[in-house]
Amino acid sequence: MVVGTLKIEFYLTDNHSLKGKRKVVRSMVDKVKSRFNVAIAEIGSNDKWQRIEIGITTVGNDRRHIDSSLNHILSFLESQYLARIVDCHIEIFNV
Repeated sequence: MVVGTLKIEFYLTDNHSLKGKRKVVRSMVDKVKSRFNVAIAEIGSNDKWQRIEIGITTVGNDRRHIDSSLNHILSFLESQYLARIVDCHIEIFNV
């Protein structure tokens, strides 16, 4: 079994409240869930209204497929222009 994780940190430049941040997070989560078969959640910076940390994970039996899927998700989120990507980290390991 191959497990892949993707952690993405975003920065919201034109946001001034937690309510606005939640709207962006909900949009990201809903769009990724509806388009890709992965688990996704906000994993950090819950009280910071200009930072978003999203965690995504997927499981499969082919390392190349997992890597490709996570890179497609990263490209998809980047193309949405909802927030600026500050950092991302992909980790793939065998269990």
